[in-house]
Amino acid sequence: VKPMTPRCTVPKAVPVGKSASLHCHENEGYPKSTYSWYRNSEHLSPDSKSNAKFHNSSYTVNPATGTLVFHAVHKGDTGRYSCIATNDAGFAKCEEQEMEV
Repeated sequence: VKPMTPRCTVPKAVPVGKSASLHCHENEGYPKSTYSWYRNSEHLSPDSKSNAKFHNSSYTVNPATGTLVFHAVHKGDTGRYSCIATNDAGFAKCEEQEMEV
């Protein structure tokens, strides 16, 4: 069963240096969906350290739960975030949401 449009929760504004949690979830897909996050339409690697473009960010993505956690946000983390739920039957994307730092 193809995933439904996931419900994404993105904080509107986060003070510099604070942590932030972004959530993405949908229940309809079978088999269970895995989740990937995008900032300004660019895929966020599951580990910020593995991608030179994001080496200033400190975040972790849990593809199984759809949670994106920033340990300490900085100005460069400002942007439009969206999430895609994927399984064998297809994928669905939530609306982009702005997070300001």
